Amino acid sequence: MISVQTRLSVAFLFLVLFAVPARAAPPALPNIVYVLCDDLGYGDLHGLNAARGKIATPHADRFAAQGMVFTDAHSSSAVCTPTRYGILTGRYNWRSRLQSGVLNGFSPPLIAADQLTVPKLLQTAGYRTAGIGKWHLGMNLPVTESGKPREFPLSGRGRGAGGEGGLAEKITDGPTARGFDYYFGISASLDMPPFAFIENDKFTEAPTVQKKWVRAGIAAPGFEAVEVLPTLTRKAVNYLAAAAADKKRFFLYLSFTSPHTPILPSPAWQGKSGLGKYGDFVMETDWALGEVLAAIKKNGLADDTLVVFTSDNGCSPAADPQGLERQGHYPSADRRGYKADAWDGGHRIPFMVRWPGVVKPGSRCQQLICLNDLMATCAELLGTKLADNAGVDSVSIVPLLRGEDRALHEAVIHHSIDGRFAVRDRQWKLLLCPGSGGWGSPRDPAAVKLGLPPIQLYDMLADVGEEKNVQAEHPEIVARLTKLLETYVADGRSTPGPRQANDVKVDIWKKGPRKKQAQVGD
Repeated sequence: MISVQTRLSVAFLFLVLFAVPARAAPPALPNIVYVLCDDLGYGDLHGLNAARGKIATPHADRFAAQGMVFTDAHSSSAVCTPTRYGILTGRYNWRSRLQSGVLNGFSPPLIAADQLTVPKLLQTAGYRTAGIGKWHLGMNLPVTESGKPREFPLSGRGRGAGGEGGLAEKITDGPTARGFDYYFGISASLDMPPFAFIENDKFTEAPTVQKKWVRAGIAAPGFEAVEVLPTLTRKAVNYLAAAAADKKRFFLYLSFTSPHTPILPSPAWQGKSGLGKYGDFVMETDWALGEVLAAIKKNGLADDTLVVFTSDNGCSPAADPQGLERQGHYPSADRRGYKADAWDGGHRIPFMVRWPGVVKPGSRCQQLICLNDLMATCAELLGTKLADNAGVDSVSIVPLLRGEDRALHEAVIHHSIDGRFAVRDRQWKLLLCPGSGGWGSPRDPAAVKLGLPPIQLYDMLADVGEEKNVQAEHPEIVARLTKLLETYVADGRSTPGPRQANDVKVDIWKKGPRKKQAQVGD
């Protein structure tokens, strides 16, 4: 007779030999750190452009080796305000009032008060949320561009914050009213007044003097543009230390002001690249990333934190990319155009993700993604279904992070500074403009004078440099992609779900008058 002990031993051996291995439990909700550079081109990072990149970026290169690099990632726009709108709302900017160009430092809010934002979504799951750096999405400032106090009308209560002609003292409808528990940064680009730091809903120092960095305007006496990137980096490092001590999940949206104009590397970085101020500033930006990554590691956060490193659009013409190219450095790598353009150099950006235990180190993904995808990605991480009117142009990239290799987007829509549209599926890219749609040569008016076709079509599998316009040879592709764009506009969304309303009428052909845009400081 077989003993009970023997039977148990045999049963245990059977389980060990033949049982199906259990799946590893998914990791707990990660902290999220989203590092957004300003005007950093795909080719500016040496690890992404080794053959034609001459700027040393060791921290970004090491970070890429620790995670996944996306080689076909795009901002939703070729300039910054609209891209930032898309990142935080998961909605294309051209569904809002912003049909071209960017905001300035005194613009009213672009994100509606009732619009779901990524930080608002994460707050519902108990995340602490912080925004550090450049905002550029509008806010109601208590001062005008001349530095005088501003009166805000309140419905039914007369004028002013107190309703009786009083003056508003606080900043309203800024980052802390759009989902961030804490904010420190500047209202717009570093070359746009007011030149002053904002903490939560107040200036840290009143802008009472005049200064100039590209543009002139009111400034805080102690504010110096060259000190902004180091200050933002220090604030982020301090926030990470405090977050680690707090022991609660957090979302840090860290928006650097570099290497955007004014191109002012700190003294310690001047002359380091051998390529001039822009190369130096890129190196300092890489240093700032390194400081943030070091703080994550130092505070024991690395294993529990998903980190994204990216840029809001391509390299700016203000960086003199042609001059850099003559020295062997190509900021757009193998793509045509630069910031502001509908060509890929305007909106193809570096995008890399590190998430220990999920993302395979040293991996690459060639699938088409867009910065709008943060909203849906966070929703999937939380196991939350978005409302019908939220994240209407956002697709979760979690499957790609987990190693799947499949197309997630039917198509991605690109937008230039002049508001010109382009539609991209995996193979084809259609541009509804005769020229760059932005600042690149030829600009649209010049392209018309040259007799170029009013639209462009490129086979992006065979012609990543967008050199051969094949619209005449493929009218069926032109018709299909045009119809797809029209559908996305009419439906108020590009993802499955009930039809939504755009905030304004959207003209995909831009037939009306277009305001000329400045070439610097957006």
